[in-house]
Amino acid sequence: MKLKTMSVTDLNVYIKRNFDHDFILNNLTVMGEISNFKAHSSGHYYFSLKDESAKVNCVMFRAEASKLEIRPKDGMKVVIKGRVSVYPKEGSYQLYASMMEEVGLGEIYLEFERNKEKLHNEGLFRDEIKKEIPRYPEKVAVITSSTGAAVQDIINVSRRRNRTVSLTVFPTLVQGEEARKSLAAAIQKVNLMKRYDVIILARGGGSYEDLSCFNDLDLAYAIRKSKIPVVTGIGHEVDFTIADFVADYRCATPSQAAEVVIPSLSEMMREYHENRARLAGSYQMRLRFEKAKVEALGTALSKNNPKIIIANGYLEIDRKRNQLNGIIIQKLSREKERLASGYSLLKAHNPLNILDKGYALVYDEKGQLVKEAEALDHLDKVRIRMKDGERTLEVHNHGEEKNNL
Repeated sequence: MKLKTMSVTDLNVYIKRNFDHDFILNNLTVMGEISNFKAHSSGHYYFSLKDESAKVNCVMFRAEASKLEIRPKDGMKVVIKGRVSVYPKEGSYQLYASMMEEVGLGEIYLEFERNKEKLHNEGLFRDEIKKEIPRYPEKVAVITSSTGAAVQDIINVSRRRNRTVSLTVFPTLVQGEEARKSLAAAIQKVNLMKRYDVIILARGGGSYEDLSCFNDLDLAYAIRKSKIPVVTGIGHEVDFTIADFVADYRCATPSQAAEVVIPSLSEMMREYHENRARLAGSYQMRLRFEKAKVEALGTALSKNNPKIIIANGYLEIDRKRNQLNGIIIQKLSREKERLASGYSLLKAHNPLNILDKGYALVYDEKGQLVKEAEALDHLDKVRIRMKDGERTLEVHNHGEEKNNL
């Protein structure tokens, strides 16, 4: 019997029909360890279930996922009930999970948690002990697989950002048990060479078990003991390893690690021109400020010139002298007027003024004014004062003549 020639679609549909009608494939209970777990924004869960030798892709739709009492994560050992079916469009089969129960953490995840707790207690995750990443490195060591996509991503980013930075790739294993020693030895080798400014420790994406070599304790200690700053770019953004916690700077991907470590030449030139323009502007502003300051000091100095101060002092002395002379003249004038007024008043009341009219004053020998003629009878001499002088006369009683003494 000749069989009909089938299309690819027909083949996949036929296989799916056989899967869907198989009793065992529709009533499975499978135990394994979760890896590559992803909770989609739609609510569906996508992950792989693996053991020591194999793995199978799994999906749990939102209706079943919303009923779970556990939160699935990488490394979790679970028992899953469900069915296996074929996705005709891709020609691949996967396990559609309807129920999930945790039976314990996988060994890889347990190792991760043990090492994480140990190193945290030893203080190897503290930010204050982490080294600063140089802003303008000249030589960068890249520790990764020489055949993986990570090294090519780093090279491409480096060429795009800054061709003047020297990259040296130190090929290592990045998967499996042998990779643990290889990675730690590469970091030690780079440090012994003492010529690099920063180390990029990188690996492309992979399953949780693929990245397990980066959870090694010896690698963690090698990173922490490194005299050269270590930047990690391991897996994808959601992947975290012990190396990421210990590193001086953690990036989500190898490309991002190159972006962080390799400075952009165009950005550097832009900053250079901006700083140069800013410096020139600051210089001109400072120059104008200092010039104005010197001019102000010159003006202040000219105003405070000792010669000017002395000249102004002389002017002030003359002003004070004139002011004092004016005060003295006014004072003398007032005193002169006061004296003249007093003199006039004294003169007006001077009893001697009457002598100008022909009168005379008669004094006895004691200088007492003789006011009555009778007093002359008892005197031998008298002093006569007239307007132009005095004379002493003898007094003779009984009508005797007076003689001029």
